[in-house]
Amino acid sequence: MKNYSSSPRLNNHSASHSTDRNSRKRFWLSALGLRFSLRDYGFCMATLLLFCLGSLFYQLNGGPPKVLLEIRQYLGKIRSPSSRFPCVWRPELPFPSQVIYNRVGKCGSRTVVLLLRILADKHQFNLVSSDIHNKTRLTKHEQVDLMKNISTIPQPFLYTRHVHFLNFTRFRIEQPVYINIIRDPINRFLSNYFFRRFGDWRGEQNHLIRTPQMKDDERYLDINVCIMENYPECSNPRLFYIVPYFCGQHPQCREPGVWAVERAKQNVIDNFLLVGILEELEDVLLLLERLLPHYFSDVLTIYKSPEFWKMGNLTGTVKKHMPTLEALQVLYQRMKYEYDFYNFIRDQFHLTKKKIGLKSTSQNSAHEPEFLRELALRTHEPFEEEEEEEEEEEDVGQEDANIWLVQP
Repeated sequence: MKNYSSSPRLNNHSASHSTDRNSRKRFWLSALGLRFSLRDYGFCMATLLLFCLGSLFYQLNGGPPKVLLEIRQYLGKIRSPSSRFPCVWRPELPFPSQVIYNRVGKCGSRTVVLLLRILADKHQFNLVSSDIHNKTRLTKHEQVDLMKNISTIPQPFLYTRHVHFLNFTRFRIEQPVYINIIRDPINRFLSNYFFRRFGDWRGEQNHLIRTPQMKDDERYLDINVCIMENYPECSNPRLFYIVPYFCGQHPQCREPGVWAVERAKQNVIDNFLLVGILEELEDVLLLLERLLPHYFSDVLTIYKSPEFWKMGNLTGTVKKHMPTLEALQVLYQRMKYEYDFYNFIRDQFHLTKKKIGLKSTSQNSAHEPEFLRELALRTHEPFEEEEEEEEEEEDVGQEDANIWLVQP
């Protein structure tokens, strides 16, 4: 039998047939490839359009569609077939879920803390209010310990204490969101000056319990004499009080000057969700309700209720009176850095109100000392705080100061 497989003619025929078949295959593949590329292009454009519409829908509604959250919740509750353990679903935390209110003394913080106690029960967040009132400046180790303790509080939480700004990121700890309220600096000083000496209407001996070490000569010192004769309580650095709460723990933050003020302003921009002014407390509460609804929802209704005001109806400072205009002018010059910062906060607060759609109630937008004659009328008196005036503290050691200067 002949072996036709070795025939040259047959081999040539087979090679030619294979070449034709490959060429036809390449032709159809190229044709299909062209057609597929056009469809693929249209498919990509349609997908991109749907993605853009979905992203727009996501942003306009403040989050993903509810159906996706329900699917996620359902999938989180079922057992994964490839796992020995069920998937544990955790409820979605509000954002932000870590808030610090490093309250400034004599700026309405007792009012806000009373509101927060009611709101914590109502909205089920963890409120931790420190009992330490007279230690606002901390060493490096005290800062680390405090920040670690704060970070272990179950979220969502709101931590409040009289303490100067803490920079969590400096120690590689997640930075919470800050809120605060400040007050006209002279009015804050006057409120504290008379409260330390004479207390409030809750009892005749209230001030004696608060400041038992104060001698009568100091207790009954005329405020005009204190200012005009440059007593330590009525001069710097004691008057430089508000700015360090926002500047931070750096030793230079306690020195009245441009550096501390500018650093405080930058910290407000970078780390504070809102800094309100006590003169417009109701607007502050309204903005907090808008910005942090999971903490402050219904706060204005609670604040205006008669039941709430019964909690502090005897806390007004007694024997408070205004210094002379000459003394006020001297005081204003000594507190120029405090007013620089206060005016900045007031402008930022009014800008936030404008963005939200609230009209400012402030009648005097110019940064001029004309308000000095009207201080007692312009500032709303909240519940007076107890034991929140900072006592004289020892400065941090030189070693700690050098650490700060090396690593600002």
